[in-house]
Amino acid sequence: MRQANQLVGKTLGELAKHIKPGVSTLELDTIADEFIRDHGAIPTFKGFPNPYGNPFPASICASVNDVVVHGVPSKDCVLKDGDIISVDCGTLLNGYNGDSCYTFCVGEVSDEVKQLLRVTKESLYKGIENAVAGRHLGDISSAVQEHCEQAGYGVVRELTGHGIGREMHEDPQVPNYGRRGNGVMLKAGMCIAIEPMITMGGRQIYMKADRWSVCTRDGKPAAHFEHTIAIRRGKAEILSSFEEVESLEGKLY
Repeated sequence: MRQANQLVGKTLGELAKHIKPGVSTLELDTIADEFIRDHGAIPTFKGFPNPYGNPFPASICASVNDVVVHGVPSKDCVLKDGDIISVDCGTLLNGYNGDSCYTFCVGEVSDEVKQLLRVTKESLYKGIENAVAGRHLGDISSAVQEHCEQAGYGVVRELTGHGIGREMHEDPQVPNYGRRGNGVMLKAGMCIAIEPMITMGGRQIYMKADRWSVCTRDGKPAAHFEHTIAIRRGKAEILSSFEEVESLEGKLY
């Protein structure tokens, strides 16, 4: 699990070198696909089914601006100065899955949008702080919700984090809203993906005609950060990594 997730971190770090105005999201997908396969793994998103019968056509989800999650890479989606892009990436390595997401700035981004990214990223770590054996899923969920709603942001409810292991999506679901003390009790050895999906405006969403891309209904930007973690009796172990991205970008937010 650790190796699969570290590879996701390295892939996000590789993409950070290429995210700039003028680059298409399909170009980024090609880079990620080759990087993952060159390291002996399989990109788990490619071909992943949805309830509508159309498999995901790419190796990363590339979600720009008002696209919350599951953005489909395209040669026609060219990044421009001031955009943000959430890159969600999954790998299958030696029978185990890695999954992580990071929201990148493209060129010069407004302070207002950077603040959304900062709070969303902070909420991820607030959730992780509560991911301790003996506590409950609701402790993670409420920590994310409270931090983001106090800042005036919307917390998407229809999409959740998840268990992860030999399958990319396993039980339990990990919502970004809830009450402390509610839900499944956390046990040492459990692996879960925590992934706040937070909007600058209202939390209402809709799905595009491609049956994948989920967007904010009011057209305002959304941020998405994700780590895969292992529950311990003390502090959770973060299996994925933002270090490769942050070593290139610095801590912009």
